[in-house]
Amino acid sequence: MTEQELQQLVEDISLKSFGMKFRHKARFNPRLRTTGGRYLLHSHDIELNPKHLELFGLDELIGIIKHELCHYHLHLQKKGYHHRDADFKLLLKEVDAPRYCAKIPHAQNSVKTRHLYVCTGCGTRFERKREVDTSRYVCGKCNGRLKKIKG
Repeated sequence: MTEQELQQLVEDISLKSFGMKFRHKARFNPRLRTTGGRYLLHSHDIELNPKHLELFGLDELIGIIKHELCHYHLHLQKKGYHHRDADFKLLLKEVDAPRYCAKIPHAQNSVKTRHLYVCTGCGTRFERKREVDTSRYVCGKCNGRLKKIKG
């Protein structure tokens, strides 16, 4: 699917499901890894993950488009456009849009631990993303000294 076909699809879905025009840009963003799409508040554009079209098909993409259009139309109407808002949840039901998209297999969602510390007193292991100053911090269980193992 080309960018022009995507733009036309989003405009058609907006008119049919919401009864309102989509006046901004819709595009694929291959850098999206763990999400199906996103609505950009400042530019009002919608970015969609092309992997969802490849892996799950057009029906999944249409669901994601409807979801992002809910954010779009509610934001422009100055209503609650966050996932937690009642307006958003109600509009999702009205247009039969999914609250969540299918999960992409093997998509990295978190940073792996880089630093590993072990308490010299009780042997408790502490995994951290950021480095810890072992001269200032001690074990929370036994107040023992921490020893850096990895990182």
